[in-house]
Formats: sequence, structure tokens, C-alpha cells
Amino acid sequence: MAMEAVHTSVLLAECLEYLAPETDRPLMVDGTLGEGGHSEAFLEKFPNLRVIGVDADVRIQARARERLAPFGDRICFFPGWADSFFTDYPENEKKPDIILLDLGISIFHYELSGRGFSFRTNEPLDMRLDPHSGDSAADLVNGLGERDLADLIFQNGEERYSRRIAAAIVQARRNAPFATARSLADCVYNAVPAAYRHGHIHPATKTFQALRIAVNGELSRLPGLINAALSVLETGGKFGVITFHSLEDRIVKNLFRDASKECICPPEVPICKCGGRVRVELLTRKPVSPSKEEISRNSPSRSARLRVVRKIAAGEKKT
Repeated sequence: MAMEAVHTSVLLAECLEYLAPETDRPLMVDGTLGEGGHSEAFLEKFPNLRVIGVDADVRIQARARERLAPFGDRICFFPGWADSFFTDYPENEKKPDIILLDLGISIFHYELSGRGFSFRTNEPLDMRLDPHSGDSAADLVNGLGERDLADLIFQNGEERYSRRIAAAIVQARRNAPFATARSLADCVYNAVPAAYRHGHIHPATKTFQALRIAVNGELSRLPGLINAALSVLETGGKFGVITFHSLEDRIVKNLFRDASKECICPPEVPICKCGGRVRVELLTRKPVSPSKEEISRNSPSRSARLRVVRKIAAGEKKT
């Protein structure tokens, strides 16, 4: 397929191993389809598998449609957010036997989307996966108060110089609002100490991560997304999540850990009141990391972590 800047799917062999189907006519939901790399590999390896590909970005989904066209009606597409897809999943439809979420951002968004995901570009400062809804990164940078902006950069980016960066942004926007990714990156670069400018990552990396997380609701959506997906998953089915930074990995780890416990009631509660929950078995006690070979081939994979569970109890249906 002749498409430039095709994204390299991370932990591909590990996903195929841990999430291999165990039923005759399995259904998989790729809740973060992107350019379709994971789905393509599953469809090629497991000829009886069907896939539903979900993505909020219709442009990247169009690339996946082209890539996955050879698989015909074994793949269908849902344009929208995965949390909405699982929350509104029809009761009379077959439940998925496999669910995969890759929470990373595709190379398409950094290099071809034109939405300012990369601090190396002079593109409009947008960063929305769905560019037709919600506030853009420019809206936040130009509209938030200094304290709120500093808190956002610190909480979503774990940026130790968040207050210096926020102060510099507020000072600069008094002259002109930020419109491009490069103008923001230059501001951050000049705001941090000189020694910090020459580290192993660009000094604007964490600020851009923080804004991207905020405009796309990546952390705020995640608990509801995980719980809705577990609710829809067929009992006995498997659920894998690939994370790329500690903030989202911590959320996934804690949700999976709690779902694996028989009881999560506080110690002071004499009688268990948390019965009827969805229960899972941890198939990866520790997150699966990429091999040295994969990291050497695809350096962005170095921070990827895969966690996998199997659903062992459906829980009580809420009315």
C-alpha cells in the first residue's frame, strides 16, 4: 500500500500471543484503530476473526479503510470515541471476544494531520483527534489563567517547570495569541533553564503531551472507557491495553487490579457490599515491555506497556 508515514504498531507479536482468539468465530474490537496495523495483523493470522475498528478521527480511519480493504466484510468501521461505542453497544449484538486499546498517538498525527501535535511544525495549534468538537490546544493556551495552565502542564505532563512555562505563556500571549505549534514550542524553550534545553527530549515535549491529553480527554475518558469495555466483553474474553506513559498506565493498572479482587470494600465494612462486579483474571502480572530488537527498530515503542486480563465474571446488570 503506497501511503507515506505509515505508523508502526507496537508490541505486535505480544498482542497476537496474549490476545489470540480461543473461539470458532471470534469478534475483536480494535477500540483505537488508527491506521489499522494491529487489526491487519490479527486478520492475517486468524482467518475466522472479524474486527470492528473504532476511531474518533475520520481522516485516519480513511487510511485504515484503504489498508484493510482486502479483508472485505471481515472488518467494519465505527467513527467515534471508543467510550461511547462501548457504552452504547447494542444488547442484541454479539459481544466481542477480544478488545484491544492502543493509547498511543499515530505518526500520522505528528507528521500528516496538520493539527500541531509536533512541536517541530509550524502548524495550527489544535491537537484534537476529532477536530470538530471541544476546545483546541490554542483555546487552552490562550484562555486558561496562569495557575490553571500551570496545573494542567504539571498534572498531565509531569513537567517540573510548569509554573515557569505557564508564566512565560501568559506573558507572551499579551502581545499576540498563540496560533502555531512552533510559537508555543519556542516560548517553552526560552522559559526553561538553559541546562534543561539540552536534555534527551525537547523541553516542550511534556507541555505538548499535557495539552494533547487535555483536549482529547485522554485521562478523564479512560476509567469510563475501561469499565464500559469490560462490561461489553464476553465472559472468557480477553482485553489488552497498551499505554505509553505512567499517568495512563497507573489508571489501567489500578482498574485491572481492583477488578481482579474478590472484594474491594474498605476493611471497616463488616459485610461485603461490592458483589456483582465484573471480575477479571490478570494474564500479565507485570506489564509487557517491547524487546530490545523492537526498540532498536522503532524507538517510539520504548515506553509502551501492555496489560492483559481475561473476564471471568460478568457482574450484575444495572437497571
